Amino acid sequence: MIKILQQIFRTGIVTEPLAPEDDKDILLVGKQLEKAIKKRFSRSLTIRMVDAGSCNACELEIHALNNAFYDCERFGITFTASPRFADMLLVTGPVSRNMEVALKRTYNATPNPKLVVAVGDCAFDGGIFGRSYASLGGVAEAVKVDAYIKGCPPTPNALLTGILRAVNPNNSERT
Repeated sequence: MIKILQQIFRTGIVTEPLAPEDDKDILLVGKQLEKAIKKRFSRSLTIRMVDAGSCNACELEIHALNNAFYDCERFGITFTASPRFADMLLVTGPVSRNMEVALKRTYNATPNPKLVVAVGDCAFDGGIFGRSYASLGGVAEAVKVDAYIKGCPPTPNALLTGILRAVNPNNSERT
């Protein structure tokens, strides 16, 4: 244990900060999102992420929202493992036939009013996987979708903007 701590102190911080223009964009969207979340929920927004059959690229970008650079919790966003505590479902990937029942059960277990956001091109229309014997196509084929976030994969900034679009659909200030 001592060797590990010594190595940590010798190495120091090796990550790079975000570019200043990216940091400004994240802060701008984040502040709008924080205001919309407090207005709609009067508390934090709790998200349950569901992988419906993706290649995991979108999940990596969603995980990046939780890292020290993007730190989505400062804007009032938390993730949960249980759909019973969730306000929003972030669904990635085309809905595989094996995941259709699980996605519908997760949707039904989420309390009303629930929001569903389809993340990535595959969640929109099936992407490169399309519709086949193994895939239903987009998330809307299985459950009602409130907002789509395009991209393969979408950037963390696009994810925050899409979540803002779902939380506050009438906002004319968003980008």
